[in-house]
Amino acid sequence: MPKDTKLPYFEIGEALIGTGPEVAHVDLMIGAKDGPVGQAFAAGLTQLSAGHTPLLSVIRPNLPTKPSTLIVPKVTLKKGTDTAKIFGPAQSAVAKAIADAVEEGIVPKEIANDVVVIASVFIAPDAEDYNKIYRFNYGATKLALKRALEGFPSVEKMLEENNKSTHAIMGFKVSRLWNPPYLQVAFDTTSLDFVLSAVKQLPQNDHLLIEAGTPLIKRFGTDVISKIREARPDAFIVADLKTLDTGNLEARMVADAAGDAIVVSALAPIETIRKVIEEAHKTGIYAIVDTLNCADPVSVVEKLIALKAIPDVVELHRGIDIENTKPDWEKISAIKKISPKTFIAVAGGVKLENIPKALSDGADILVVGRAITGSKDIRGMAEQFIAKIGNPEIDQFRVMTDF
Repeated sequence: MPKDTKLPYFEIGEALIGTGPEVAHVDLMIGAKDGPVGQAFAAGLTQLSAGHTPLLSVIRPNLPTKPSTLIVPKVTLKKGTDTAKIFGPAQSAVAKAIADAVEEGIVPKEIANDVVVIASVFIAPDAEDYNKIYRFNYGATKLALKRALEGFPSVEKMLEENNKSTHAIMGFKVSRLWNPPYLQVAFDTTSLDFVLSAVKQLPQNDHLLIEAGTPLIKRFGTDVISKIREARPDAFIVADLKTLDTGNLEARMVADAAGDAIVVSALAPIETIRKVIEEAHKTGIYAIVDTLNCADPVSVVEKLIALKAIPDVVELHRGIDIENTKPDWEKISAIKKISPKTFIAVAGGVKLENIPKALSDGADILVVGRAITGSKDIRGMAEQFIAKIGNPEIDQFRVMTDF
């Protein structure tokens, strides 16, 4: 190896390719023989574990690859058919991918003798098609190797994709708020049968949120969130508890019921709001501060910021009983100035005709209740609101193979 060639020290790559039981998921390390990857390689080759016996990648018997590569089965090998898949198509796929990576210059030839690779390979017990096992694992190994040596993903790429994507095998997505504006459909009713029927009628759209309203939760408790989740597994569900006390407890209740956001009243003690925000963020859900009947929501946000408790959403809310009054949307800019990362929702009297005004004033979430839920055509009316918002849908189910 030329003296000026820099060896990779400890690089990590990952790739998932394919579908069905033959899907390939490869986690990979590459690094110098005298570094941590070399030490792990030696340990893996000598410290065997029942059902997870590592094996060298070989192009054919008696012809191992360079760089030397250790294949570690992720799934316990319990019977002969499991072993045959690893020692057959999977071993061949990894070896061919390593050899081709050297030939194509992904791994420079001059370092091939000085580095080692460890590839952790997933083969599902119900995988049957050897052709697919080979092809998927070949692609995943080569892609993981390339990603490791190119440092993919960058921190910027990871943050950019964080709220766009979901894992292809999960079967459902965990929705996050990152690309406003959104439409939030509020169900302020006490008829569970109606709600479960109506949520199924709502269009599937990444910019549509579902709110379990306060009357609904008062009657059925937070269990209603789980029922809505069963009807709409992919939905972003807001639980409008309007919490006034025991903030951490109620935030935990919403998280345990598979909700995505809890609503706390801005009239609650600041310490209660802080506890809601803290507990919500611990459990991975959003904290929404509802300003219904709050004379000075800007001051509340200022106090929270001073406590380093940043609300995810502040909802400027006119109650149903006072929807004919002027909305206080002029406060949007003031709140965003002191808390730029906080989304602003507007609720109460939001109609198709005033959506442009709400958006121009800076609203990120438009909360609509009876205008949609009271319509004879719930789906059609929701689609009109979504079209008026004008935010194109996001493709969240793609499997990213780019750089």
